[in-house]
Amino acid sequence: MNLTGQAVVVTGGGSGIGAALCRAFRAVGAARIVVADIDAQAAQAVAAEVGGTAFACDVSDERQLVALVDAAEHAGPIGLFCSNAGIAVMDAVADNAAWARSWGVNVMAHVYAARALVPRMAARGGGTFLHTVSAAGLLSQIGSAPYSTTKHAAIGFAENLAIMHRHQGIRVCVLCPQGVDTPMLRAMPDGPQARDGVLSADDVAACAVVGLEQEQFLILPHPQVLDYLRRKAADYDRWLAGMSRLRLVLASQG
Repeated sequence: MNLTGQAVVVTGGGSGIGAALCRAFRAVGAARIVVADIDAQAAQAVAAEVGGTAFACDVSDERQLVALVDAAEHAGPIGLFCSNAGIAVMDAVADNAAWARSWGVNVMAHVYAARALVPRMAARGGGTFLHTVSAAGLLSQIGSAPYSTTKHAAIGFAENLAIMHRHQGIRVCVLCPQGVDTPMLRAMPDGPQARDGVLSADDVAACAVVGLEQEQFLILPHPQVLDYLRRKAADYDRWLAGMSRLRLVLASQG
């Protein structure tokens, strides 16, 4: 994908990886950047920085997400939609409200964006989705069933989207980092991801740009994740036992 001259929408663009993506897209010549965030002031600040447009949006509300797509498309076709907004509920036994919120933001937001954009992209010969997921969607997240489960579901949806619409020129990329220095990570307890190093949001955005240009489905800013994934697939029982032992170690340290 050539990002130069593209119209780009980034959800969760007011901070963290989303804000870094906006800066990275501006640097490589994106023509128009729509910065969407549930925090309107944060979106406005990043939009001012990158010369873009701000839009307040709760991505778990389909009506708001459709309104975002409609507003962005009114100014011209969206070439790249970055479904980046996400939340982390660090609770092994979360209540129903936490599960519903996690599902809405981490899974259904991707579905809503695809539902609104796939017919338009297909009609004009293609387009690209970038889904910010997590290494937790490929591996797991110790201590958070909602985060791990919804991130796995996000990977499953992205795979299906890629399979079903590739022939229409639609490409899907998933960004799956481990530890990233963002407000979300700072709110989490230390986990096994820390041993592989915490990247800056700008480093992750730079990896995303390369992955998008090469049209990679799986973009891994932490390359170790691919090795972990291979080990998991090679011997699932051994991997589960190892993760269980790691959970006990982390619990003893906490």
